[in-house]
Amino acid sequence: MTPLKCIAIDDEPLALELMRKYIAKFPTLQLVQCFEDAISGAEFLAKTPIDLLFVDINMPDITGIDLVRSLDPKPMVIFTTAYKNFAFEGFELEALDYLLKPIDLTRFGKAIEKAVDFQQYKSSQVNTMQQESLYVYSEYRMVKINLNDIEYIESMEDYIKIHTGTSSKPVLTLMPLKKVLEKLPPDQFQRVHRSFVVAVGKIKSIQNRKIQLASAELPISDSYSAFAKGWVKK
Repeated sequence: MTPLKCIAIDDEPLALELMRKYIAKFPTLQLVQCFEDAISGAEFLAKTPIDLLFVDINMPDITGIDLVRSLDPKPMVIFTTAYKNFAFEGFELEALDYLLKPIDLTRFGKAIEKAVDFQQYKSSQVNTMQQESLYVYSEYRMVKINLNDIEYIESMEDYIKIHTGTSSKPVLTLMPLKKVLEKLPPDQFQRVHRSFVVAVGKIKSIQNRKIQLASAELPISDSYSAFAKGWVKK
């Protein structure tokens, strides 16, 4: 794939030099420029499209949070900071990842893997029938979920719970059920109730408007009763 064009913004020269060294170790990244102040970085971003932004949160002129809020469109964002108390803002802005200083190279590499995977995922969304994974924001970071692992998705008002067969703990993310359904291949996932989307391939049986899965039993509402009539176990 084409290397991701990236820039780094940090008011600490030593931290910025470390980012230069780390980025140079990854052929999937192309460092376009570095900035020691957010204003210069913002002016550059207003004129030059990039794929990935590394930005410190605590800076004296403009915070990294405010800088990212001002961007439209936004590139993929990885926040770097010495403080943990900005995690919610990173979640709110859908940051790809959140690296705590001093940044470990192995941890940096995992963030880059995520960026590369997400770039490929965005490209695959042109044809949702071929996609193999779903990306959502959970626990302040972007999480990759394999579609084959999803058993069902449950609506919790403004949030959804994605239940998988690989973990006893569902993935919780801020997203309406309708929106996540738009991101899923329609031949693999079906809404069966105002509160539930089911992975069609995970259905064991349907009887009396009840869907039996390996870990749960889901109701089928009147609005989706046609699905029960048309379902045939393969």
